[in-house]
Amino acid sequence: MSVTCPSRVVLHRIGARWTVFVVNALEDGPLRFTALVAKIQGVTPKVLTETLRAMEEDGLLARVEYAEQPPRVEYGLTDLGRSLLIPLRAVREWAETHVPEILEARERAQKG
Repeated sequence: MSVTCPSRVVLHRIGARWTVFVVNALEDGPLRFTALVAKIQGVTPKVLTETLRAMEEDGLLARVEYAEQPPRVEYGLTDLGRSLLIPLRAVREWAETHVPEILEARERAQKG
């Protein structure tokens, strides 16, 4: 809980809005940018670019450029990024199980 705890940096990355979606989108293997935009509905190209850069800096994914015409770039999870799949799967399963309860609680809170 300390402000100076290094885990805060990691938790901030994992908890960033689009990181979970990118990790899940890349679970089955590398994808090109346009395929990621199509797969992760609602993300803008600008935000996806920022997320991919941050994840690459953190060692969660690798950006591979191919010397082809036209140029081709793919993004894939590193071993470190793949290690997030198990805990994120558990969080996703929890979320899917408890969606009705969360929605009911929100409805009660809005009523009053």
